[in-house]
Amino acid sequence: MTELENNAQLEQQEIGSETQTMEDALEQVQEISIGDVVMGEVLSIQDDNQVIVGIIGSGVEGVVPRNELSATSFDSITDIVTEGDEVELVVIKSNKDKENGSFTLSRKRLESKKVWDEIQTKFENGETVTAPVKDVVKGGLVVDLGVRGFVPASMVANYYVDDFSSYKGQELEFKIIEIEPSENRLILSRKELAEAEQAEKRNEFLQEVEEGSILEGTVARLTNFGAFIDLGSVDGLVHISQIAHHHVKNPADELTIGDKVQVKVLAIDLERGRVSLSIKETQAGPWEALVEEVSVDDVLAGTVKRLTAFGAFVEVRPGVEGLVHISQISHDHIATPNDKLKEGQEVQVKVLDIKPEDQRLSLSIKALEEKPAEEKPAASKPKKQAKPQKQVEMPEDESGFTLGDLLGDQLANFANEDN
Repeated sequence: MTELENNAQLEQQEIGSETQTMEDALEQVQEISIGDVVMGEVLSIQDDNQVIVGIIGSGVEGVVPRNELSATSFDSITDIVTEGDEVELVVIKSNKDKENGSFTLSRKRLESKKVWDEIQTKFENGETVTAPVKDVVKGGLVVDLGVRGFVPASMVANYYVDDFSSYKGQELEFKIIEIEPSENRLILSRKELAEAEQAEKRNEFLQEVEEGSILEGTVARLTNFGAFIDLGSVDGLVHISQIAHHHVKNPADELTIGDKVQVKVLAIDLERGRVSLSIKETQAGPWEALVEEVSVDDVLAGTVKRLTAFGAFVEVRPGVEGLVHISQISHDHIATPNDKLKEGQEVQVKVLDIKPEDQRLSLSIKALEEKPAEEKPAASKPKKQAKPQKQVEMPEDESGFTLGDLLGDQLANFANEDN
């Protein structure tokens, strides 16, 4: 083969090699379609408003708007990406104006898709999710899981909540109730988990607490029959009869929701998970205070509470009643206490006797009243002395018979009858 032929052959081989290299390069250029997931290299950040990326393997550029950069909130784009970073993106549309790139891309939507897939898997497996409460709205809570989750007000807690503001910013665990990625619908619930947590804490508390223990709690709810006290892991009931030593008509007259109170554990019902409490058992009894403050002969103000056949019960201190015996009501003779007193009447009483061990207090009303002067018996008139009878001289009968003579026979007859 001549030298000329060799040169021609080499030239043809070089042309063929160049042609093959161009074909290979064209084959390696990625064809871009909407919905494709691509890798992009951050080329520049423009005015903290958008990111220009080169779509790796395509030879074209794309733009990522700020609102498509991340599913989570951020202050500056550089908090998410910087020049030179390679990020995974999804193509959301092609651009007619190619000044900022041939395609509009989103990192946020790709993140959201992955989040939805993860949440869907957890939902199918019966798993829970943990996320911060982003906002409080009229109907419930907005939760940030990388996608928006919503907790209806009825599913926030296992009891009625009037104000949800305290939940904002808290990171809580939720149960997935409903999920529909195509509609961006994610409904969550805290109620079932709260019930389970409370049940566990209640069981632990009931196993540890002992009857007679003194605890501090907060008044959580008031009813017409008592008050529920929040002890942290369980609510205990203070029956209306255990609120105070004195008679209580309405718990709201003595307590306010939010009050901190000392309570004594009266009884524990493990089977029902109930705790009976007392406030009055933590306070000094009225009789104990009475002994320190009152002595015999003291004068007290009181209110007639009850009238009986034998006297009147007068309340002199909250929870302390003393008896005014019927004989101590008045200096006057009375048939019943109702003759002088009526229920609700305010009276002054004098303390006659105190027996705190028997919770007995003897009182007197009449001891404070002036005793009426005794009436002196009327002076008896001296008996008139019988006037001495004058000896009347009987005139002699003209016949000459004396009176003896005239009655002699008759007197004799009387004498005979006596015999």
